[in-house]
Parts: sequence; structure tokens; C-alpha cells
Amino acid sequence: MSMKINGNGNHSAAKYVEEAMRKKEAAQSEERAKAAENAKETAKTADKKDSAKEPAKASQPQDEYISSEKSGAKPTGLYHVGQDEEGNKKIFYDDPKKAGNEDGKKPLKANGENPEEGEEEYVANTDQVDREIRELKEKKSQIEQQLRSAAGDEKKTGEVERKLSQVENELKQKDNDTYRRQHTQITRKNSD
Repeated sequence: MSMKINGNGNHSAAKYVEEAMRKKEAAQSEERAKAAENAKETAKTADKKDSAKEPAKASQPQDEYISSEKSGAKPTGLYHVGQDEEGNKKIFYDDPKKAGNEDGKKPLKANGENPEEGEEEYVANTDQVDREIRELKEKKSQIEQQLRSAAGDEKKTGEVERKLSQVENELKQKDNDTYRRQHTQITRKNSD
């Protein structure tokens, strides 16, 4: 018995899959369109509520770009080509920090005072803390040497190990930035 198979029989499954994909994509695009429409409606109602609550808000000035040509101010933070003392071409940088002092005036603080009026200078000194830490490290090395020399005597070794652990704990407490900041000596700088 022989059977002949037609090659077009499998196309019906492929057509079914393609049709299902098209329907799925159409449903997704409809959902996206509805979501966008709802978002627009929500934005419109929110704008209406805001405009009803604050009618003066529309008359408030908005931020606006003003070009350097219109403002008349020279832009800072730019590079430009110029000539040095010898006439050679050189690239210059307009530093915004230095540009504020071109008119010869001293910069003002945020509260309008001159920074040099009423300001005091202070000096921080950590020499004493550094000395303490250096002495503790020297003491630790001496105790470690005593521990090596007392290797045979258990009683003496236990006592030296106890001293070593005390020095190491003290060194851990003092050899850090927090301890340095807390024990820094701050003095007023003499103005000459």
C-alpha cells in the first residue's frame, strides 16, 4: 500500500500561527492607544485643576536663555587663541573663578560682606597625636622583642602578651582619622 502526501498540508498550521500573532499585535496596539488617550485626558484634567487653583502661575516669569551677545557679559570658561609676550600664538583659558575679579573688586560672600572683614584664620596641629601614635608603635615593637626573648618562660610570656594586647588596643583606638580630628589642636593664626 502506497500513500501520496501532498506538500501543502502543513500551511494551515503556519497560517494559524501568523493569524494569532497578528491578532495579538493588534490587541497590544489598541491597548497602547487607549493608555495614551487616558494619559492625555488625565493631563488635561490636571492642567484644568492647576489653572483653576493658581491663575497667577501663568503670569510668573519663566527661565529663559539669554545669549552672551544680548547680555553684554563676556562668557567665561572658554578657550581662545591669542598672542603671548613674544608674539607667538597661544591658547588661553578664561577661568570663571578668576574672571569675577577683573574689575578689581573683592568678591562678596553670600550675605554681602567682604570675606576679609571679620574673618579669622586658624591652624590645625596634629603633632601631639602623631607623637602619641609613634610612641605607641615604638612601645609595641619593644614588647614584641621582649616576647621573642621570653619564649621559654610561660609566665613571663603570658604577661608580655597581655601588655602587647593592651598596646595594640590603644593603638587601634588612636591610629585613625576620627581620633586625629577629635584631638587636633586648633589655634588662631597670628595676622602680621
